Amino acid sequence: MRPWWFRLLGYARSERSGLLSLALLMVAGIAFATLTPWPMKIIVDYVLPGKALPQNLQWISALPGAASPAGLLAWLVGSTVLLFIAARTLSTIQNYVQAGVGTRMVYHLGADLFDHLQRLSLRVHSQQRAGDLVRRVTNDSGCVRDVVTGVFLPMITSTLSLITMFAVMWQLDRSLSLLALLAAIPLPIFMKILTPRMVQRTYHQAELQGDLMAHVEQTLTALPVVQAFGRESHSDTVFRSISDRILRAYLRTLLSQAWFKVFVGAPTAIGSAVIMAVGALHVLQGSLSVGSLLVFLAYLGALYGPISGLAYLSSSFASAAGSSRRVLEMLDVDPGVRDASKAKPLPTHPVGVRGHVQLRDVSFGYESDRAVLRGVTLEAFPGEVVAIVGPTGAGKSTLVSLIPRFFDPWEGSVILDGIDVRDLKLSSLRAQVAVVLQEPFLLPLTVAENIAYGRPEASREEVVAAAATANADEFIQELPRGYDTVIGERGSTLSGGEKQRIAIARALLKDASILILDEPTSALDASTEASLLEALERLMAGRTTFVIAHRLSTIRNADRIVVIENGQVIETGTHDELIAGSKSYRRYYNLQSGSAQAEADMRAHDPVEAEVQEK
Repeated sequence: MRPWWFRLLGYARSERSGLLSLALLMVAGIAFATLTPWPMKIIVDYVLPGKALPQNLQWISALPGAASPAGLLAWLVGSTVLLFIAARTLSTIQNYVQAGVGTRMVYHLGADLFDHLQRLSLRVHSQQRAGDLVRRVTNDSGCVRDVVTGVFLPMITSTLSLITMFAVMWQLDRSLSLLALLAAIPLPIFMKILTPRMVQRTYHQAELQGDLMAHVEQTLTALPVVQAFGRESHSDTVFRSISDRILRAYLRTLLSQAWFKVFVGAPTAIGSAVIMAVGALHVLQGSLSVGSLLVFLAYLGALYGPISGLAYLSSSFASAAGSSRRVLEMLDVDPGVRDASKAKPLPTHPVGVRGHVQLRDVSFGYESDRAVLRGVTLEAFPGEVVAIVGPTGAGKSTLVSLIPRFFDPWEGSVILDGIDVRDLKLSSLRAQVAVVLQEPFLLPLTVAENIAYGRPEASREEVVAAAATANADEFIQELPRGYDTVIGERGSTLSGGEKQRIAIARALLKDASILILDEPTSALDASTEASLLEALERLMAGRTTFVIAHRLSTIRNADRIVVIENGQVIETGTHDELIAGSKSYRRYYNLQSGSAQAEADMRAHDPVEAEVQEK
């Protein structure tokens, strides 16, 4: 398997031109750094003592006014200023280019992770925390910038700078150059010992920060419950507890980085002191000029800078390793549901998608040792309305979730128009399935954008027509900006009935062949439900519809009612057939409706059973 950093370097390919520009700017910076000490050397060795310039520097005297000592001094001082300005300008340009290159790579990685998370099955998401996933996308994806522009690019330029500086130092004094290298020998040892601890502490800190973000997201999205049960203090206590743990983890990370810098800086500091002493002896012995010593010491700082930089890269590498681990472990998660290699779109000609759905001996569960559905066989013919009833936890919602492939069954198959849904492209399959849930999941967009969410290319006229059919146009027109009114988070600015009407309009506009209604009215009062039934009837017309509901109003007129208990189909038939021949359905129907109509039905079909129920 490829190392994690190699995978991240793949994002550098799209930024080749920017990285090449960065490399050239860094090389130019090295050149200016190499030239910077020389004006000082010439001033100390030749201008101040009044000596003539050597043959290889005679070209300086040819500059205008440089023949006199004062003119030469002016040129050398001016060149120092120009070198400084040029170096700072290059550094500014380099930082600008580097910021652009690094940020683009971060967003590319973040976009890939975000896209992958959207395609993970709901089963995978049920095991994750939304806040932690947000942090992985928005924060941890910065690891690619840290690796490319914070580790590998500096490593290349530091190595080049190291070679350049050492080559010049070798020409000035070979013995001092060897001493400078000896001081760097302990650095790889310290890097090997201290880096793993920094990696682990950085990862632990990132994990805790993910916990904190998950807690904040969880609390704010459930704020009505938090306030209703007076749990504000508890949530605050949890926040502070996690914050304290993050602080301790952060300080441990800083401490490990600080010790790393101490162990890295000590050899170079000792080396600098030794070289300063030995160099001074060489000056006293006459084998080295004062200017050459000053240049050598300047280069020594420039030499130890890249050496220390290479060592400190371990700290940056450790930080990037912790974040990249969190990013790549999610990118490596199997989506669970994906297009097969030979998947094909649903055929739309000559008759289009008919909506003939079959579940054949299907078994499925969310945990490997606990099945939710066991050998379920079910068929819905085009245009039929199939109601699915049963106690909470029986597997009703799980069953209909297999149709649009939110999950794939362990055993058996789901067939649409004679084709196994696993042989169809997901986009093609889901384009033919519309869903209306108990919780509509409206987005903080305009009303029109929410209705057109499944068909963003729809015209305003089509959006209004769908809303009118869903009996939503009247209340939408009364909103402050009509269809351009922005809805609150999760539809908080609308009533339950208004949210459901918009959800019905959204499903109408999508115009899918298969419709899934998962208890769309169970959270509404009776009067609101009654006002929605007409819209639901219009929505179901001509579509193969699966209805999960408890109330009589939404299942009584279904073409077929399927009763599920303990993940198995125990009864199937029309309402009248089941009332007449099924004790389980009659008991369930009576309990769920609790109405006079239920009692009348019971007495009409089985007076004895009705008497038993009354007792």
